[in-house]
Amino acid sequence: MSMETELKLRITPEHLARLRRHPLFRTHQISAPVTHHLHNIYYDTPKLELHGKEMALRLRRAGGRWLQTLKGGGSVRAGLHQRNEWEAPVALARLDFSVLQASVLKTYLPPRLRKKLKSVFVTDFYRTSRLLEWRGAQIEVCMDHGVVKTAQHSTPICEVELELKSGAALQLYELALALLEIVPLELETVSKAEQGFRLLCGYVEQPSKGEVPKFRNKDSLSEVLQTLIWSCLLHLQNNLHGAMTSDDAEYLHQMRVALRRLRVVLRMAEKFRPDAQLAVLRSEFATLGGALGSMREWDVFIAGVAEPLCALHAGDDGLQILLNLSEQQRAKHYATLQSDTQRRELQRLMLRLAIWMNGIYWQQAEQGAPRAFARRYLRRLEKRYKQTEQQLDSADSGQLHALRIAAKKLRYSAECYTSLYGKKDVDNYLSALAKIQEILGEINDVSIAQHLLDELAKTPGLSAHPQTIVLARDWIDNNNPLNIKRLRKTARSFNSKQAFWRG
Repeated sequence: MSMETELKLRITPEHLARLRRHPLFRTHQISAPVTHHLHNIYYDTPKLELHGKEMALRLRRAGGRWLQTLKGGGSVRAGLHQRNEWEAPVALARLDFSVLQASVLKTYLPPRLRKKLKSVFVTDFYRTSRLLEWRGAQIEVCMDHGVVKTAQHSTPICEVELELKSGAALQLYELALALLEIVPLELETVSKAEQGFRLLCGYVEQPSKGEVPKFRNKDSLSEVLQTLIWSCLLHLQNNLHGAMTSDDAEYLHQMRVALRRLRVVLRMAEKFRPDAQLAVLRSEFATLGGALGSMREWDVFIAGVAEPLCALHAGDDGLQILLNLSEQQRAKHYATLQSDTQRRELQRLMLRLAIWMNGIYWQQAEQGAPRAFARRYLRRLEKRYKQTEQQLDSADSGQLHALRIAAKKLRYSAECYTSLYGKKDVDNYLSALAKIQEILGEINDVSIAQHLLDELAKTPGLSAHPQTIVLARDWIDNNNPLNIKRLRKTARSFNSKQAFWRG
């Protein structure tokens, strides 16, 4: 058994052609490029039981040879795929289980599974590969283009794989960052095999929610924080492609949630052990979060103000101008996000974070105890929240905004450690806190809507329709959920809950 470590990068055919000719490879290559035609047949049961266990079994024809490969386990972190791999040559174009150890067969391919295996899809592509020496590491660079095919469907393959032969994972990310300076690339979390299974299952891309990782009591604080950061980054990546290629606002919302959680965890890491590079990265992710927030504001304004008013007063010219201007503003922000420049900058930022994650920061970090850290950190956030909440009786919009931020930081920080505590206590506490955040979020949406309407009112197209501005302002005021009594009641309910980390 060996551990395969490779970084997958999505690329367009025209950029792949340009990358092939770049002198960087001639400068660093150990071996000249070689092109092979690779034909792979993947096997599984009718119910895709191997895939359900995150395993993949294939036969590969490379020239006149056949190789049988079983892959499974491992992880995917920012495009870095690490998997256990059992590979051996076979004489014919059929599965030969005699080349696998008995323990591997017993664990992953028991007789009941072997009897049901059949070919389910193929990948057929040309691979140009060469070995590079990169900052002390040996990395095989593979440029693949071809197709994944099932009986009914197909999808193209066009990617670059960086496989680590010797050295550290850090050097894969550094090489990827250098390649990104040459052509646009995107970190790829989906393997060719997974693409085949998605074709089989009729997978349709949709916004993806993040999941809070589960931890063991023996995990150190360093391990917990690293796992949390990788989890947030994966949540961001899972929604990035959809946000770049569609106008579904939920992708953008999930990206913002991922960024909020990432910033919260990076702040914890700063408290755990300060670091100048970490501070820069956290600041840049905060800037990105602010830009996405501006886009989300227009989505909310259109869905909550412009569209309902147009539906209620069909044919009103002023309201149609209001809707058109709002959609133009939203389109302008989306065009900025989806531009080649911004897409490239996002990939650069994620690669820089991955490089930092594989750098000396974590090698030098003390282990620490997660529960003790959580207790100290969450106590401070809870104290800050309660101090802000005490001003609720005379709260203006600025104080309510501060309370919303305090509640948000407390909730997202507390969620990170939920698996270390009892589910009932955690759920009671977080559900009460979520209700406060929801009310404060509605109040904030009203404040933002008023601000955006003020912006639109200054435009020549809408300023000629003062009655439309009055109508929209009345709509916002009449739907204003600013109900301090409701907020006070919810806050009292939350304050009655025992903080789960105190137990």
